[in-house]
Amino acid sequence: MPDGKEISVDAVREQLIALLDGGQAHATLHDAVKDFPADLRGVVPEGLPYSAWQLLEHLRIAQRDILDFSAPPSGGYQHKRWPEDYWPKQPAPPSAEAWERSLGAIQSDLESFKALLLRPEADLVKPFRWGTGQNLLREALLIADHASYHIGELIVLRRLLGAWKK
Repeated sequence: MPDGKEISVDAVREQLIALLDGGQAHATLHDAVKDFPADLRGVVPEGLPYSAWQLLEHLRIAQRDILDFSAPPSGGYQHKRWPEDYWPKQPAPPSAEAWERSLGAIQSDLESFKALLLRPEADLVKPFRWGTGQNLLREALLIADHASYHIGELIVLRRLLGAWKK
């Protein structure tokens, strides 16, 4: 660093957690889905290729895939097919409970990913043995970037449906 100070790994972790939690430079997922009318969750607005449900599920699926890639389950990482494995086919959630389960899974998986970052032995920049140069830092930035992009889309979708009051 120009002033001779080094950035500690703990400081980087702290900033990554803050980035993943969101709400600094953009809306959070909670903001984007708060009081989302159930009857509009499966509506695909004119000019858009997806509904709020499809965006929400895509966020869940992609984030879970990044978590599984970063800390593969005991059976190893299973690659998904793009785009068919990342986007639900049906525009509407099968139930109100499915919407809530998806939101819960997004939060739970995010907490699991943050726990990976906070492990004392976690090397943020060491490439994964199973990847092509990816590391924990890159995957954390990917989750944050991907989420902020689609959260913005959820807000635009709500505006197009006349269901955004911020």
